[in-house]
Amino acid sequence: MLSISIACSYAANIPSKKGMTVKGIVTDTRKSPISGVVVTDGVHFTQTDEKGYYYLPSDFNQSKFVYVSVPADYQPTVKNALPTGYYARLDQSKKTNRHDFELEKRTAPDDNFTFIAISDPQVKNQKQLDRLRMETVPDLEAILRTLNEKEVYGMMLGDIVWDAMQLFAPYKDAISGLNLTMYHTIGNHDFDLKYAALSNSQNPDEWGEYAFGDNFGPTDYSFNVGKVHIISMKDIDYHGQKKYEENFTPAQLEWLKKDLSYVQPGSLVLLNVHAPVANRSHKGGGNARNAAQLFEILKGYKVHIFSGHTHFYENRIITPDIYEHNIGAACGAWWAGHVNRCGAPNGYLLVNVQGDDISWQYKATGRPLDYQFRVYKPGEFQSQPEYLVVNIWDYDPAWTVQYYEDGIEKKGVLEAFDDEDQDFITMKKGKGTGYHTLHLFRVRPSSDKVKKIEITATNRFGQSFRQTVEL
Repeated sequence: MLSISIACSYAANIPSKKGMTVKGIVTDTRKSPISGVVVTDGVHFTQTDEKGYYYLPSDFNQSKFVYVSVPADYQPTVKNALPTGYYARLDQSKKTNRHDFELEKRTAPDDNFTFIAISDPQVKNQKQLDRLRMETVPDLEAILRTLNEKEVYGMMLGDIVWDAMQLFAPYKDAISGLNLTMYHTIGNHDFDLKYAALSNSQNPDEWGEYAFGDNFGPTDYSFNVGKVHIISMKDIDYHGQKKYEENFTPAQLEWLKKDLSYVQPGSLVLLNVHAPVANRSHKGGGNARNAAQLFEILKGYKVHIFSGHTHFYENRIITPDIYEHNIGAACGAWWAGHVNRCGAPNGYLLVNVQGDDISWQYKATGRPLDYQFRVYKPGEFQSQPEYLVVNIWDYDPAWTVQYYEDGIEKKGVLEAFDDEDQDFITMKKGKGTGYHTLHLFRVRPSSDKVKKIEITATNRFGQSFRQTVEL
């Protein structure tokens, strides 16, 4: 009881410090102080001392939250699938803010867990929200039941809603029964379009991220699970009325440098953003404009970047240690049907984390887990009438693709090409948009006597997926 009473005494009497406008104590659920916890206001950083105290010289016009980067030995409280208790909104009407945080001590390290990246539900009305409830959520529930009680963290990669701030609450209700901890990244459609972002606002009382913050907390934050450092960042520089650039502000890049200064070099880092940083297709449209500066900061870490925004799927190996997954959207092509602009089905990415290594597999909504590519028979892909076409959405150069005619392998005949996906064009009633995906392959069958074709696609982890078509 002594340690608890001492902690309570600490909590009741935190001395003030000159120039410090935010203070508090970080404890565990037994009220024992926790030292070494990283605390930030989105600009400044500090660590708790041996008494669990922290102090920050926050400018309330710049900083709207104070929050902790939850250490790997602890976890936040989870309520209705949302993490709580790791952040607090700052009150600029007070000269000094005090905010205490309580974290739950883990009983054992969580080195093996599942991370689920989901992009762009982008609901703008009740009809689309109902599709999220009736399609995406049940699919997630079914997958979660197969994960053998592993801890699961989700990250919604932005465009949670489509400029409809009033839908944040029913969206939260829709995911509230999921057996995971769901974090959120802000997208361009998650800003209140009446206002510019805080960094661009002329009025410190009106800024575009306010509603997002009320529902999900700060936009640039981090936490730790096992050996992994997980970050979420805003890469939308918003000016109001749907005007924005895909960009990190200089202040954000400084924040990232400081955040990573507390992370051991060589660590596995999962960085979550809305807009991609390294796409090659579509002339790189939608990429963050100062991504080169981001990559420089990330040097020395093993980094996987998860992004959305584009409503197409593209993997990119940026450097040997930086890999981007620009995944297909949960809503596909804005709930127009069942696929994204590139032909990838509506879905999300399952990431298996083991220590400091990861593997991944895309999960198509409403499809079995082994549905990893689409095959078009000759005549089905209108711009390639003589070819059999294969669309492998999670493709990267480590994949191998084998082609068999009537049981005989034909090596080296599949050819990569770019074009607009036929499934998307058909869904849009024949009206394409001109987007050419890079994960298409084609082959002209060797003879009109071929009866059966088999495609075997094997990913970088040695998982093989097969489809057979009759001609």
